[in-house]
Amino acid sequence: MTDHTYEVSVRWTGDRGTGTSGYRDYGRDHDVLADGKAGIAGSADPAFRGDRDRWNPEELVLAALTQCHMMSYLYVAVQQGFTVVDYEDTATASLDVHRDGTGELTSVTLRPVVTVLEADRVADAEAAHAEANRLCFIARSVAFPVHHTPVTKVRTAG
Repeated sequence: MTDHTYEVSVRWTGDRGTGTSGYRDYGRDHDVLADGKAGIAGSADPAFRGDRDRWNPEELVLAALTQCHMMSYLYVAVQQGFTVVDYEDTATASLDVHRDGTGELTSVTLRPVVTVLEADRVADAEAAHAEANRLCFIARSVAFPVHHTPVTKVRTAG
């Protein structure tokens, strides 16, 4: 077994001159950094006084799940011998916020639209999402269900 370690840094950039002197006195802006990579401009969701032009943590979790499922799915396609020629996903996440201010993501729905070459493998391509979910490191790590509503298309000649 091989263990992998990942490191990112988060740097708060939201000090408006008075630090956290009050809830409305500081910005939620921050940068997510990893060695050798472009930074990700982060903030809170606008509902929590964040900047809508920056990524929020909930979107980043959703993006990680979507990316991981796609990469796992492409691996499964190779293993099962069908050819994926296009893949896109528009995923959603649900966040429940409680009266005391706590909350959690409660579910994610991935909506992958996959195009394959083989018309006789559509059922296999649809079923492969379950195996991809089983293999996805991120889906295996979260405490909420990850649902899938896939659509499979066949590339037609022409």
